[in-house]
Amino acid sequence: MEDLGYDAFFESNRKKLELDGFSVARVISQQKGTYKVKNTEGEYLAKITGRQMFHAASKEDYPAVGDWVAISETDEDQAMIRGILPRKTIIKRRHGDKNRKGEKNDAQVIAANIDTAFIVESLGRDYNLNRFERYFAIVRNSGVKPAMILNKIDLISREELDSKVEEIKNRFPDADVIQTSAVTNEGLSNLEKYIEKDKTYCFLGSSGVGKSSLINKLLSKEAIKTENISSYSDRGKHATTSREMYFLESGGIIIDNPGVREVGMADASAGIDDIFQEIIALAENCKYANCTHIHEPGCAVLAELKTGNLDESKYSNFISLKKEVEHYEMSKMEKKEKGKQFGKFIKKVKKDLKNAGHKDF
Repeated sequence: MEDLGYDAFFESNRKKLELDGFSVARVISQQKGTYKVKNTEGEYLAKITGRQMFHAASKEDYPAVGDWVAISETDEDQAMIRGILPRKTIIKRRHGDKNRKGEKNDAQVIAANIDTAFIVESLGRDYNLNRFERYFAIVRNSGVKPAMILNKIDLISREELDSKVEEIKNRFPDADVIQTSAVTNEGLSNLEKYIEKDKTYCFLGSSGVGKSSLINKLLSKEAIKTENISSYSDRGKHATTSREMYFLESGGIIIDNPGVREVGMADASAGIDDIFQEIIALAENCKYANCTHIHEPGCAVLAELKTGNLDESKYSNFISLKKEVEHYEMSKMEKKEKGKQFGKFIKKVKKDLKNAGHKDF
């Protein structure tokens, strides 16, 4: 079980939840309400119970790839999920597409129980420091270690690459940066050395940055279908359509994720504060405690921006991400308040019906 990432944390929680009467398995893929789970006995197609669906308050209450679940076998290769063990870490984002009710603020779980998240950007078309910052905030807020992969380094000259790396080091001085090319195999040995036995890693990034190609190289086989970049739109195609876990011969565990063009911020305030420590430190000297750092007199952040000591792009991204998180949290509170009001309305209706002689209520 250790080869799948199981440890004392999950075992102790299984006992606390009185689920030790069931087998445990790890969710290795998910598609349309069906999950593939794996343990030492093999792989099973699994579904959750109707009770779990009824009590689920949000998408976070459903299993995600990387989760450990308690299962009971219903057939030779099928099982029922009886419970989800508490997560060590959970990476999530605000869902980019409107749901049926027109809301865009539901949090979508990207992966659970991750040790390190590889944030992949390709050179030549996708490279963007602000996007790196956005991913870093989401990942660090989840308690996961982020690492950068600069992929497709064969597309630019060595001078350009050195310039990009220096730019990254100035913006992210403590970041681990791995330079790779799935075409020339350059840097792949460094990526392989980075991945430790029994640790779980996920690959995040836009469509077409080469996540699946890198994973195929690590697996030494074409396990994942890949697509070429569209010459018309210069955008990557969604070759990966579902999240899936793979196991390397070296013992590392990796998860491929579908590419996303919009990385919406959910409740990631702690991650933002961690990424923008320089700005947070400056904010302590602002005249007003509730300073928004946009227009207030006596704002230490704006003062540093005017002198040129604070990078303008970094400042703009900080303000943008802060606004997104505040909007998400306000919308979440409004939704919660609406739920409370609706609950009170239902209770009142039941009381009125009971008073009117409807004993069933």
